Amino acid sequence: MGAMPFSNLFSSRKDAGDLVGQSNFSASDKARIVDEIEASGVLGFWATDRQGNIAYISPAIAVRLGATQESLIGTPLQQVLIPIEGETDGRSLGLKLNTRKSFANLSTQAQAPDNDAVLSLSGRALYDEQTEFSGFRGSVVDVTEEFRAEEEANRLAKFDSLTGLANRHRMEQRIDSTLHAFCAAKRTAALMMLDLDRFKQVNDTLGHAAGDQLLQQVADRLRSAVGSRGEIGRLGGDEFQVLIPDMDDRGELGEIAKKIIQMLSQPYSVEEGRCTIGCSVGVAIAPYDGVKREELTRAADLALYASKNGGRGQFRFYAADLEHEANLRKRMEEDLASAIENGNFTIEYQPVVELGSNKVIGLEAKYSWEDEDRGRVSPDTFLPIAEGSRLIVPIGEWALRRACEDAVKWPGGLRLSLNISPVQFEANGFVELVGKILDETGLDPSRLELELNESVLLGDASKVDAALGQLFKLGVRLTLDQFGTGMSSLAYLRRAPFNTLKIGAKFFEPVLGNDLGDMDLVRAVVALANAMGMETAASGVHALPLMEELHHLGVIQVQGFVFSDAIGHDAVMQEITSGEWVLKPTDQGSQRANRRTVFRRIGLIHEDHYYDVTLRNLSRTGAMIEGLEDVPVGTMFVLDFGGGQLAVCTVRRTMGDTQGLEFEQELVDDGAGGLCTRHRVSPYELAVAGAPLQALPAGKHAMADQAPANAGFAKFKLSPNAPSQNQN
Repeated sequence: MGAMPFSNLFSSRKDAGDLVGQSNFSASDKARIVDEIEASGVLGFWATDRQGNIAYISPAIAVRLGATQESLIGTPLQQVLIPIEGETDGRSLGLKLNTRKSFANLSTQAQAPDNDAVLSLSGRALYDEQTEFSGFRGSVVDVTEEFRAEEEANRLAKFDSLTGLANRHRMEQRIDSTLHAFCAAKRTAALMMLDLDRFKQVNDTLGHAAGDQLLQQVADRLRSAVGSRGEIGRLGGDEFQVLIPDMDDRGELGEIAKKIIQMLSQPYSVEEGRCTIGCSVGVAIAPYDGVKREELTRAADLALYASKNGGRGQFRFYAADLEHEANLRKRMEEDLASAIENGNFTIEYQPVVELGSNKVIGLEAKYSWEDEDRGRVSPDTFLPIAEGSRLIVPIGEWALRRACEDAVKWPGGLRLSLNISPVQFEANGFVELVGKILDETGLDPSRLELELNESVLLGDASKVDAALGQLFKLGVRLTLDQFGTGMSSLAYLRRAPFNTLKIGAKFFEPVLGNDLGDMDLVRAVVALANAMGMETAASGVHALPLMEELHHLGVIQVQGFVFSDAIGHDAVMQEITSGEWVLKPTDQGSQRANRRTVFRRIGLIHEDHYYDVTLRNLSRTGAMIEGLEDVPVGTMFVLDFGGGQLAVCTVRRTMGDTQGLEFEQELVDDGAGGLCTRHRVSPYELAVAGAPLQALPAGKHAMADQAPANAGFAKFKLSPNAPSQNQN
């Protein structure tokens, strides 16, 4: 039996007069008006029995729900209409029905997933003459269009219209709410700031339409790299942000940052052609680097600034000294500019040795800077600053000219190699400059070997191919430096005219089961080079066992302390005038090439004693310290690197006042060529001890800080080389 019209339903009830009111119109006239309104679909009606099953629903509303009136009769209302996520009224529908309270304008949606209908319900409970509950009766309005329009307006207010990522306003809200909740729950969160490298170049050369397409593809790759671990936002232009809750493991965060950099650095296809950009990342972690949005954002910004100035295509973790580092960097930029004018740069040369014969077949030019105030400045320190400020262009031109002038004086069989930074390579007229210097110095082009890092290949593909082709025509040799540590593809190697693949020192850091490093990868690189008719070279080789293993694997050329460090040109001339230059490998060089000589003061904790010692060198797996005597092998220490970084370690060898330590947990890459601990002492733990919950200041954070000033120095004897305990 079909459902009766709603007008008949209510007119047959005791309260019909309440609904039609008192007027000159008859009940049938008013019922007809109700039927017309109902048929128009502008307003519908519904009713349930006392069990909450639909007793009546307007036919037009049933059709809007993708059903017929007859099929819905007897169905529980809550199976047909469900709450809208995030809508308070929608969530309270079941409560209203169960408590038999009147309600108005409750937003609900169709249960069917392919139906987008949004209905606003109003209703009141009905009671019979015996005041027994008999069901609900009310009206329903289709508000789909208005709701979706408001939903889109809200979306536009929270999300970037181009990429679909969260916009700046939403990210600020998310960071604020996350930090507030996580601070109360003693949880951590990481914030990444991302900036695209060379994006302006794409906009300028291919146009803004290509730039928009590129940003959309960047957003897709970010979603793929981050997945469900965090929320991604576009702050505007080429700036992005990633919020990752419940993560403070810097090893894992570093891997995510590397993955982002690698994925965003792969070539893009847009309508106007192909292009390649890069990415720099700064990382800050709450509560270590800040507990408020402003603090955490500023910390991530400083880390991003440091990563961009470090040569781009890198990531950096925030550290308390970054602000000081930025000031030092600015001063060094100014001093570098003066050093160029004053001629304070010199060139030194590290021999490249042919394994087997041990003959020196080439010399790699190395920058040397003697500063009046700083003394000898390491190239690892000033070259990234020179690249960030583009001072590397005039410095590189000077170095190429000076090295070619020197090399003309060498025997014809001795090659000159020189590393070329991406900034130099991309500078206008670089190929012409190389040709001009070769002509003016008279150096045979076949004796000049230009070493290019893989990041060079990330530039505009057509320009890179053209430049490499022109250099090849000049007759110079080309080496792909630090192969395997960047993002170049094997397909590119087939097109590029490289003569040599050079393996960097990172390959030789200890890995599980092999103290020499990743020899399986070295073997693969050698096989690849052989298959493509290229030579294989290795740099940073400082130990005899490593040299012997590389020789066994088929590496042809080697340079490192195992043969010789860089030497001045006068020393080079002395060697070549004495006849054939042959170097005997030695085990006097550092047997741990991957250890970084640092010589800085750190803290050492043993039981309830705290000492200041000197850190001599550092690797992922261990360190060497100086300052304590009479320390037996097997003693366990905790090293305090400052900033809440504690590393548990064991003494593996002891030599007077020097100890070799092995870490319980390996250190991880800090993104700046250094190392750091995976985790830090939680400020939450410090707060339990009475310290304020805020970003950790630089310095010691061990329990021993609360010890008396002279406590603990009886356990081990301080050596004469130990730092002063009163030193600040």
